Amino acid sequence: MSWIADLHIHSLFSRATSREMNVEGISRWARKKGITLVGTGDFTHPEWLQILKKTLKPARDGLFVYGDVYFVLSAEISHIYSTSQGPKKIHLLILSPSFEEVEAFNRELSRLGNLTSDGRPILGIDVKKSMELLLKVAPNSVAIPAHIWTPHFSLFGSESGFNRIEDCFGEYTPCIFSLETGLSSDPPMNWRWSALDRFILVSNSDAHSPNRLGREANVFDIPLDYHSLIKAIKTGEGFLFTIEFFPQEGKYHYDGHRKCGVVFSPRQSLLYGNLCPVCGKLLTIGVMHRVEELADREEEESVEGRVPYRHLIPLEEIIAQVRGVGRDTQGVKREYENLIERWGGELKILLEMEEEEIKEGISYPLNEAILAMRRGEVDIEPGYDGVYGKVKVRLSPREEEDNQSQLTLF
Repeated sequence: MSWIADLHIHSLFSRATSREMNVEGISRWARKKGITLVGTGDFTHPEWLQILKKTLKPARDGLFVYGDVYFVLSAEISHIYSTSQGPKKIHLLILSPSFEEVEAFNRELSRLGNLTSDGRPILGIDVKKSMELLLKVAPNSVAIPAHIWTPHFSLFGSESGFNRIEDCFGEYTPCIFSLETGLSSDPPMNWRWSALDRFILVSNSDAHSPNRLGREANVFDIPLDYHSLIKAIKTGEGFLFTIEFFPQEGKYHYDGHRKCGVVFSPRQSLLYGNLCPVCGKLLTIGVMHRVEELADREEEESVEGRVPYRHLIPLEEIIAQVRGVGRDTQGVKREYENLIERWGGELKILLEMEEEEIKEGISYPLNEAILAMRRGEVDIEPGYDGVYGKVKVRLSPREEEDNQSQLTLF
């Protein structure tokens, strides 16, 4: 039986994070989404770790449980350090099967930086030092480079990354077997670079508020335990597919300059020498541009043996578009709650329900909008320089009329 995992989130102890990102809030929204396994986030933070130890109960082989939602101990570490190639800023996602390993790793990290200042600690150490400590004191834990294309804080970011994974991890490169695509890239973009062929790609929400859980996630058909999970993200066995943002919706997909309202495709940026035509400063080079720089395959080239993927738009966004209102309005929230209560979870509605069941069980035009999303019939304004993109379902003329009627009534 398949199940869904979102392995990278943050707790209320991280900056710019909702106060509802506590164990109860995370669990409640995981159930709404239809997520079976979720990362705890932020196990490096002493106060959050104590809450986890008191709240979570040991469950299946390296996993923990609260109510009917399973958790895996996880954290993200921010490394900011200097090299001969310039300053580097790399984020690393850590998964661990036990509080013993987590505490041993935290003790080592606490000697190198302040773990209490943020749920995602900022450490002035080379990422290789974290790998050395992890292998030494937490041998069953694993590291995954996080959102590997984000400009400012990632493995291949345009502002502070590397051109080769070996230059980042050195002798620890063989210990890296999986990469997180991030919101602004999807698997086909990563498949264009043959240097990434040996890695299994995972996708996670990096959620800072509970209703963002599952916006990217992973679907498995494996036993629900830690070692089966790690085997799946090492080998791809039992890894059914990833759930993906349309990558253009990510806030660093295209190049741009937010202050000047400039957004460019990679080709447009090159025409301007990567400079903003308004103020003359360097553009923030986005994920698509960076992929183009490193890719050695054309977009059309197929790559065999890859974990499949599915693009989704969050259900609240679809409801909001159909209603012609904002995502956070009360009407959208009420309809969302009614739908998931009736059908058993957001991702079940978006991924699993049969077409006829959607047509008969969900009212028009929302049912047609969900089906259009499944077919990839969307219109997109790409995100850039920290501004999220806009992805909208392409509605039929009749649906547009109904949409306008609802907006007028509202």
